[in-house]
Amino acid sequence: MGSREIGKLGEDLAVKYLRQRGFRILDRNFEARVGGTKLGEIDIVAKKGNSLIFIEVKTLADGKSSFLPEDKINQAKKKSLIKSAEFWLARNKIPLDYRWQIDIISVRVDTQKRKAKIFRFPDAISL
Repeated sequence: MGSREIGKLGEDLAVKYLRQRGFRILDRNFEARVGGTKLGEIDIVAKKGNSLIFIEVKTLADGKSSFLPEDKINQAKKKSLIKSAEFWLARNKIPLDYRWQIDIISVRVDTQKRKAKIFRFPDAISL
């Protein structure tokens, strides 16, 4: 299984995980673009109660890295996520003062056992 396939699997598992916990999925793989320039991407946009949650999913196959999936989010990625979330809000005519947050979902896949561990880090990126 290649890295792209593992990433897609992780996102699909994250969606299932969120739906089981009462989240409504509003968007997936949203690309913030101005003209032909890509500013960033949001893996999942969800809503629960009166809050919008923008979710970055990081997936790794167990044993393939000494890092945890969530450790792969650097400062540049955090800035990109914030800009992309603000772009999504503007595109959907939702005021920036509406309650929203950015979460990280970490998926660790054991391809041999065909199992995954999912960890959610709510409000992981400070606005």
